[in-house]
Amino acid sequence: MIILKINQKNLKEAIEPARRLIEKGGVVVCPTDTVYGFLCNAQNNQAVGKVFKIKKRNFKKPIPLFVKDIKMAGRLAKINETQEKFLKRVWPGKVTAILERKKLRIKLYGVDKKTIGLRIPNHKLVNALLGKLNFPLVGTSANISGKNASIKIEKILEQFSGQKNQPDLILDAGRLSKNKPSTVVDLTTQPFKILRL
Repeated sequence: MIILKINQKNLKEAIEPARRLIEKGGVVVCPTDTVYGFLCNAQNNQAVGKVFKIKKRNFKKPIPLFVKDIKMAGRLAKINETQEKFLKRVWPGKVTAILERKKLRIKLYGVDKKTIGLRIPNHKLVNALLGKLNFPLVGTSANISGKNASIKIEKILEQFSGQKNQPDLILDAGRLSKNKPSTVVDLTTQPFKILRL
């Protein structure tokens, strides 16, 4: 487990090792616009499996994905006009949208068979990674299932030190702004339904 301290000045340099690791199937802990999160290639079965193992998460419990733009979201999910209007209002931002999945040639791992949770984050580093990688990333909070998601790097390190399964890289941005995980909105229902505030 490599720990790399990052700040506004060295953000660009932090992108490269994170990108390379994700392309190779690694798992990165990264600051986001909400809490610290895990990032990995959603199309890589081993990488996604590793996230589940690190989190000690039930494999049947789907995880949300980060996408770089509405176009990428539209390749993965069915988005009608009403849904698109809503998404353009809340993205990029702290809203994870549950949408109906499209039948795809590419495989996505860790997601539900019928629906998919997507979000365009509003964070320089994560958005830069999404732009460079051009594939969806797992975007789930960096914590062991049942424990609280955190904005404090020391809490993250505490949870994963000494564990059998660990992330490959932790981007340490210190304490993040006071925040909580994203709001989850189910857009497959009429009216839309808030599942988590």
